[in-house]
Amino acid sequence: MYPDARCALNFRNPFELLIATMLAAQATDKSVNRVTPALFAKAPTPEAMLLLTQEELEDLIKSIGLYRNKARNILAACRTLVEKHGGQIPSYREGLEELPGVGRKTANVVLAEAFQEPAIAVDTHVFRVSNRLGLAQAKDVVKTEQELMNNIPRNLWAKAHHWLIFHGRQVCHARKPACADCRLAERCREHTGLKLETGEETE
Repeated sequence: MYPDARCALNFRNPFELLIATMLAAQATDKSVNRVTPALFAKAPTPEAMLLLTQEELEDLIKSIGLYRNKARNILAACRTLVEKHGGQIPSYREGLEELPGVGRKTANVVLAEAFQEPAIAVDTHVFRVSNRLGLAQAKDVVKTEQELMNNIPRNLWAKAHHWLIFHGRQVCHARKPACADCRLAERCREHTGLKLETGEETE
């Protein structure tokens, strides 16, 4: 259904992806892509980002929600990158998650997109769609991620992340899912009351 599904954030290297993903929290990818060209032209590296004051960085990203907190986290993350990693982006989860403002979801995006490591980042779309379909049956994002990793072949984790996002954006909307237009409706746990894995009727 979505052969061209890919990361919607524009980036040229792991640093740009990290910053763009941090900015995308509770914001749209389109809004992030509008501000990152000017931001990365002025600050293409962690070292260059640290030359900006908090106020200067805020001014560059102020059209994005939570921009003050994001600016603070970005500068703190860049400081950690310079002091502990020589300005390089860690290619392993622990190193990413120790950066201020970087949680498991952001780390998974960077691992999958920048370093081609198998990972599933569970955002609101992935959480909603996977639990509706029955690919997961969990009440939180961590458990959802674990169940998706169990139910999806490892080599498809990164692709499945994008498939679920695209389906959530185009069909399986949060408030009014377009079930009549959904090609997965007959396999959907929420729509049919069936379990995707076994086909057994749910209670």
